[in-house]
Amino acid sequence: MSSSYLIPRPDPSLLSIVVPCYNEEQSLPLFDAAVTRFIDESPYPCEVILVNDGSGDRTIDFLAGWSARDQRIKVLSLSRNFGHQLAATAGVDYATGDAVVLIDADLQDPLQVIHDMVTQYRLGYDVVCGQRTGRMGENLFKRATAWFFYRLMQAFFLKSLPHDVGDFRLMSRRCVSSLRSMRELHRFLRGMVAWVGYPQICVRYERQARAAGTTKYPLSRMIRLAWNAAVSFSPLPLRVSFFAGGLMALLAIEEALRALVAYHSGRTVPGWTSLMIVVCVSNAVLLVTVGILGEYVARIFEESKGRPLYIVADAWNFAHESSAPSAGRSAGDEQQTAAQARR
Repeated sequence: MSSSYLIPRPDPSLLSIVVPCYNEEQSLPLFDAAVTRFIDESPYPCEVILVNDGSGDRTIDFLAGWSARDQRIKVLSLSRNFGHQLAATAGVDYATGDAVVLIDADLQDPLQVIHDMVTQYRLGYDVVCGQRTGRMGENLFKRATAWFFYRLMQAFFLKSLPHDVGDFRLMSRRCVSSLRSMRELHRFLRGMVAWVGYPQICVRYERQARAAGTTKYPLSRMIRLAWNAAVSFSPLPLRVSFFAGGLMALLAIEEALRALVAYHSGRTVPGWTSLMIVVCVSNAVLLVTVGILGEYVARIFEESKGRPLYIVADAWNFAHESSAPSAGRSAGDEQQTAAQARR
């Protein structure tokens, strides 16, 4: 994926594993056992940063108990549900390892793949993505729409985005530092990491079915994620609406000429149907165009407020609050909320 010069490096002196959690009460006991076994057997030291994204079940109770039993388990609890991408951002912001792995708590992405990622990290790659060769437990519709989404994104919006790659990935410290400097509110992390650059490669694996619980990305959220990815990385929707408006203008001119011919030939009434069609279609295109323009204007409005990306209500096993960067718009701003750090 990258032709950049590679500089080999040793194993990370600390590997940070970032895990966003939203209503994962059923999955977490299984994830606890798998992660504890993984970090106990790991040849390099690990920290696990679990981010409670405003869960409505007993997720935070389990996380607090887990962190009390194991000092390697660090927990952030956000003040409300900010969404998967912002919860992942919070975890990456607080990670201190030489390499940072982003993974979900549903055990669909095998933890052992992390060792393959570290192997590529040692060769000099700054980003190692997990590329899915199969998606167990997912229906045909979801597999087909995911296949179409990645290829559409690569063709029209972000050419460096690899196929069939989710948020499961390893990032080097310099990649994380670059990513942390990007503080836009509407985030598509896998696209942002691809945009950052640096040497990148994929390791292939078969994605498993969920260990427990239900998916947190139903169709409605997948559509929102796809739309967010499209408008965050390209003005193409605006350009498409411009060309659509141009086509409608040509059609309107053609109908105007037809109307003049009909007027001079005394056949004005028969043209009423075609006139209504043109008026309705042109108005529809106009409304769609204004809607797309409004989406971009709304994003400008939201970004101009300068609010923090997330608010941390509580934190466990972090040495001190200053270890985390700003959750606001720029890396130099102070975080506007103080986490209660507990050892």
